[in-house]
Amino acid sequence: MLPSTMKVIEMNGTGTPEVLVVAQRPLPTVGPSEILIKVASAGINGPDLVQRRGHYPAPKGASDLLGLEVSGTVAAIGTDVSGWELGDELCGLTNGGGYAEFVAVEAAHCLPIPQGVALGDAAGLCETYFTVWSNLFFNQPRQAGQTLLVHGGAGGIGSTAVQLGHHLGFKVFATCANPDDCAYVEALGATRAINYHEEDFVEIVRAAGGADLILDIIGGPYVERNIKAANHDARIVQLAFNAGSKVEINLMPIMLKRLTYTGSTLRTRPDTFKSAVAAELRAQVWPMFGQGRLAAQTHKVFGFESAAEAHKMMEAASHRGKILLSPSL
Repeated sequence: MLPSTMKVIEMNGTGTPEVLVVAQRPLPTVGPSEILIKVASAGINGPDLVQRRGHYPAPKGASDLLGLEVSGTVAAIGTDVSGWELGDELCGLTNGGGYAEFVAVEAAHCLPIPQGVALGDAAGLCETYFTVWSNLFFNQPRQAGQTLLVHGGAGGIGSTAVQLGHHLGFKVFATCANPDDCAYVEALGATRAINYHEEDFVEIVRAAGGADLILDIIGGPYVERNIKAANHDARIVQLAFNAGSKVEINLMPIMLKRLTYTGSTLRTRPDTFKSAVAAELRAQVWPMFGQGRLAAQTHKVFGFESAAEAHKMMEAASHRGKILLSPSL
């Protein structure tokens, strides 16, 4: 028997982490193509912080609650859904609403818990793996031995990209903030970790032959530096602008090097696109967990009452891997 209400984390306005408060709401309605998930854990991601500050509104029809990925158990099933049973353990990519005890998720955006991954830890998989796979590898040619440069290698997106790049045959270079983070990403498979406080990633990557693929969440001055570090015919993927999105650069090298400069946000992509990415992850990536080639990277799990503290840790970038929230703590 399902309860009529659930515990959630709401925003009392927009601004600092202190706007996050625990509240009660009715359970969400389950649509025909959806699964109601009883949440074990929810992942914290960069877009959550941006939405909390008032700069990333939820899409039309989506929950106003934060939370773009969860893990848990099937609590109810939509009339058009097949392949899942009540009580099944799964993880899912949400369109918002993950910071709650229950959330309704498109069934096609849900995946089984990978072999070897704990139920709670699986909450940190979907947003990062969907994002990295869809931007770097989905419908993209790749060649073993190419060089991938990942900025912010110790974070959730970065640690995912480092692991995937390594196991797909790339030579992975990753920028990090300190020696401990460098050691962490090299243990994940990076060929070379670069302490950006002490080393110039442009010089190091160019000395190694240049980057064929670059994943950047920094922006600002890194936009021009990425172009310098890129090899001819390289692709540069921009996923965030933590150092700013307004820059003045010389575009001539993009033409001379035949570079592709692109970026995207996942949340507003069509359901059909997310479903296609989910299918590829299930077939090509999820088996790597059971093979011991990939592993969930959980840094810390906070209770709902400590959501503000969790967001402060995320903003400070003092974590390695994923920060999670659990309604049961």
